[in-house]
Amino acid sequence: MTEKNASALCDLVSMSFDELSEFVVTVLKQPKFRAVQIAEWIRRGACFSEMTNLPAKLIAELNEKAWLSYPSVFQKFVSQIDGTVKFLYRLHDGEYVESVVMQYEHGYSICLSTQAGCRMGCRFCASTIGGKVRDLLPGEILGQILVAEKDLSIRISNIVLMGIGEPLDNYDNVIRFLKLVNSEKGLNIGYRHISLSTCGLADRIYRLAEEDMPLTLSISLHAASDEARSEIMPVNKRFPLDALLTACRDYFDKTGRRISFEYTLIAGKNDRKEDAVKLAALLKKYLGKRPLHVNLIPVNEVEESGFKRGNKASVMQFAKELNALSINATVRRTLGADINASCGQLRHNADKNE
Repeated sequence: MTEKNASALCDLVSMSFDELSEFVVTVLKQPKFRAVQIAEWIRRGACFSEMTNLPAKLIAELNEKAWLSYPSVFQKFVSQIDGTVKFLYRLHDGEYVESVVMQYEHGYSICLSTQAGCRMGCRFCASTIGGKVRDLLPGEILGQILVAEKDLSIRISNIVLMGIGEPLDNYDNVIRFLKLVNSEKGLNIGYRHISLSTCGLADRIYRLAEEDMPLTLSISLHAASDEARSEIMPVNKRFPLDALLTACRDYFDKTGRRISFEYTLIAGKNDRKEDAVKLAALLKKYLGKRPLHVNLIPVNEVEESGFKRGNKASVMQFAKELNALSINATVRRTLGADINASCGQLRHNADKNE
């Protein structure tokens, strides 16, 4: 299906149940119970031809007037170490995105992409190489879950918006996705089981605080001074640390939800003892005794960045320094190490090969 054809049809995956019901009744001239049937099939990631309890005439009309914005699986990698699964999806217009399914004791989590590419320009991130092509539709974000569940015969219980793209840069579509996935007539995944990661769009953080969605907000921080952060994250020139951390403080005061700070450790760049001391002082200055968590992430070595990760001992020492300064910090567990489970590289390689 071409982008032009898709824009002329109704994307049923991006619709709420009420919108789907209206489409079924007013456009298809069908009874409302057909909407219930179609919604159940969409939750299973089914295409029109698989909706076996619908009459052939209705299937033909659906193909004529609607489409399903699921991505298709282009490549799939399964870790032999821990069972982590990485999908490279192809979208209807030929663009690629990635998602990663991880198994924990509490169930399955999925890391989702929200854009094809990214315009934020973070120097350590493979997702931003080549810039942003376009935003994903709500159904394309949701479809990553539906296709993964269907492919793996599992049910996802936790969602992380930390794949390709900046979620708050695709604000309206991401908010619609969140409502779809939370709906009792959708996947019924509670907001408290969803984390949204942002590189620091402070103005959108204020908007998100007004949405009444008790999700977990994760901030990609990665440096403790404006000079150091601006060097690796161009967004800091637009929203420096004062603006960002003030927004974080106000977000907690509005929502009561603990904020998580992601800190990618780059050898010789931001992983020294003095960096830990600066980071602790910065967080205490703006957040005081409010609860927070620092998630330490050894940098993913991307050829284009030239950044290197430190050894395990230096990573653990940085965590120890923060905890000694009364900052709750842990090192993120590495999953799918044998399949390059961090996002962006598969898409970048696929684009290069084309």
